[in-house]
Amino acid sequence: MIFSVSRLLILGVVLAVVPGCGIFKEKNSGAYYQDDGPPKGGPDPSTVANPVPRVEPLSKIGNSSYEVFGVRYYPMSSIESGYSEVGEASWYGRKFHGRPTSSGEKYDMFAMTAAHKTLPLPTYLSVKNLTNQKEVIVRVNDRGPFLGGRILDLSYMAAQKLGVVESGTAKVKITAVGTVSPATQQQTKESSTRSQVLLQAASFQLKENAVRLRLKLIQDGMNEIRIQTVKIDERLYYRVRAGPYQDQDVVREKVKKIKSITGIAPKILMVN
Repeated sequence: MIFSVSRLLILGVVLAVVPGCGIFKEKNSGAYYQDDGPPKGGPDPSTVANPVPRVEPLSKIGNSSYEVFGVRYYPMSSIESGYSEVGEASWYGRKFHGRPTSSGEKYDMFAMTAAHKTLPLPTYLSVKNLTNQKEVIVRVNDRGPFLGGRILDLSYMAAQKLGVVESGTAKVKITAVGTVSPATQQQTKESSTRSQVLLQAASFQLKENAVRLRLKLIQDGMNEIRIQTVKIDERLYYRVRAGPYQDQDVVREKVKKIKSITGIAPKILMVN
């Protein structure tokens, strides 16, 4: 697994009970979902220093594609310093303290860490709370958040230093200030090319529909399109497939392209 199984199970329960909400503090309430929340005691935030960005190898786990709640994510193999996003950040606390993160490291709620859905593990980020202008450095070593369209899950300590604990969430700007080494990026890219995938855009019983979609995809610049005929229970199905592809960045690009045309994410098929 490339993400914490225990965390994912808890997220699944929360999603079923409170759709579209975070897993931490409910607005206008002192309640925390699934008994998560701040610890009793802990270090004075003023004594906890920001991590110092440095070149690190990619984590051996946590950097492959994965699926959560029916959505497939494709982690980046590399980014450049200066990469930035603006969005909402949440935080996670004692419920996950000591449990494995997606990178295999143990989650320490008193460390300056964070979770992101697709940044390379690890990545160092500057995080600025756009409400109060407070800023910290965090090291991304986990995957998430998967609820509410948020872009970052902060550790309790990072949230404390940014003034996010009481509000539960905050609008932030994140900027990459350090990531993996180029040599390791190349090794990871080479290893990712060993497996191939096909992208199934759609499956039709009418061949005309398959031909029409194939032509549309080709017109939009996707030349590696084929129609494969499959017989199931005496019925013929015409499946429109793209590929095969090897590089994860290419797969991510093609998935977005097909979804923009059909309105549905393609099915990802491993090539034996």
